[in-house]
Amino acid sequence: MGGMGLKRVYLARPRGFCAGVVMAIQTVERWAETLKEAGELVVYHEIVHNRTVVERLKAKGVHFVENLADIERLRQERPLAGTLVFSAHGHPPAVRKKAAEMGFHILDATCPLVTKVHTEARRYAREGYWILLVGDSADHQEVKGTYGEAPERTILVAVHIHVGKDPRLADPRTVEVPDPERVVVLTQTTLSVEDTLKTIEILKKRFPRLVVPARKDLCYATQNRQEAVRRIAPHVDLFLVLTSPHSSNGMRLLELAQSLTGRAYRLESARDLREEWLQGADSLGITSAASTPEDLVQELVALLRERNPGLEVIEEGEEEGIVFREPRPLSPEEVLRGV
Repeated sequence: MGGMGLKRVYLARPRGFCAGVVMAIQTVERWAETLKEAGELVVYHEIVHNRTVVERLKAKGVHFVENLADIERLRQERPLAGTLVFSAHGHPPAVRKKAAEMGFHILDATCPLVTKVHTEARRYAREGYWILLVGDSADHQEVKGTYGEAPERTILVAVHIHVGKDPRLADPRTVEVPDPERVVVLTQTTLSVEDTLKTIEILKKRFPRLVVPARKDLCYATQNRQEAVRRIAPHVDLFLVLTSPHSSNGMRLLELAQSLTGRAYRLESARDLREEWLQGADSLGITSAASTPEDLVQELVALLRERNPGLEVIEEGEEEGIVFREPRPLSPEEVLRGV
């Protein structure tokens, strides 16, 4: 890879790990170490959607499962700690109940902002509302978790620009509900701010009595990272976005950067960088998903510096100062009382 001719790199701030991701990863690391004498720790679903994070935790003896039946197989192969960690994305009550019935203590590392949406879903269902849950895929773990709180009263709705991508998600322009007078909208927390607000406006036109919770469900980290991209976009020729393809918030950053600059590329590490992406560019922006480790960003910056002597690197924006408390283990009995 020859000299790329870059003069400036703008690093979006904030970027990378949000408070929910930090809390979830620290929970797994701490309890994997604490419980190692009792056995190996199991996590239900990827703790966050980033391959590097998951592989680093696997190297510490952590196991990830996508269904509870896999745990029985693991039990035949190796000693397991009697504690199960739930990932940051949130999970249906039925899964928590089943895990407790299997005798596991539970460490619920669900992001508190996702938990807030779960609480809203339960409350509105109790009050007799029909819930329109806006998401980007019926398979996303966060959507599955929120839907599972009140499946009999929840209808999945697509973000307006993604209509048709997942046939299980209704078109907001034509979605039907049994009682149009009692409808509330909730959203996946990691969507595009602009596209979510447009989708809600479409739903308002369809259902004039639509209830929109006073606090928007989109998380602060999602909004802040999108705003950072918006600030930098006028100053750069292109954007590089470090994200897993499975990270909803990261893929929304990629879409936003593409819409603002016309040139945005996804990579998971510096190894993925392609010289042709940067042809003719004087400046570029870099951001990363809320589950992307910062050292991967710094490796990319180091590579760009190596190829472009004298490269100016500009940090743009402010850091977040939010911290979430780690969860305490819940006994099977405590879990069963709460579901």
